[in-house]
Amino acid sequence: MNTGPGGPGVPLRGRKLPVVIGVALFVLALDVVTKIVVVHELAHHAPIRLLGGFLTLLLLRNSGAAFSIGTSATIVFTVIAAVVIVYILRTARNLRSLPWAITLGLLLGGATGNLADRIFRSPGVFRGDVVDWIELPHWPVFNLADSAIVCGGVLAVLLAILGLRMDGTRDVRESAADADTNVAGNPPAGRTDSASAAPEDSTASGGGTALKDSTGKTTETRDDGGSALSAGP
Repeated sequence: MNTGPGGPGVPLRGRKLPVVIGVALFVLALDVVTKIVVVHELAHHAPIRLLGGFLTLLLLRNSGAAFSIGTSATIVFTVIAAVVIVYILRTARNLRSLPWAITLGLLLGGATGNLADRIFRSPGVFRGDVVDWIELPHWPVFNLADSAIVCGGVLAVLLAILGLRMDGTRDVRESAADADTNVAGNPPAGRTDSASAAPEDSTASGGGTALKDSTGKTTETRDDGGSALSAGP
């Protein structure tokens, strides 16, 4: 079941496309600026180690995907990035959830940042190498666009687990009490079992049973081997 501020199934008001574009532009600008600085400063410079060697800044040109994966499939990853960007833009047109807007903005900015390298950097259009420059221990070299993509992916998984939809509605699950009632087979509130509502045709009293036949007479039987019959109106 979906709920919104106006009741079940009512989406949040206000489309969030400007938020998506704003976050994406911020990520893209930050990624482009840092890559320009890195190429200018580290092209002929030894790696810079910071924080006792935990963080290393260096220049690495990557022809593959994020974190230097698939270096022999540059064209394939370029096409995939373009498809992802188009899909995000189409999805964002009707987006009404702020968390999802931030998530898609991170994904869009990261994908666009790396796609810009594919288009404008050497060795050629759609075959350009992506500039990576951040290295952590036991982790592939990456850039800020890669970080934005990873953060956006993690947020997307968390939002899906929390049941928050892109239209601003939220999945509401049954409460534990309702679930226990359903499992036990008890009838819902306000509903009566037909068996319990039916009048009793027999009553037990003192070890005997009184039965009423179709003529309205009452027959009493005893459990001690004897029987007694009595007629009543």
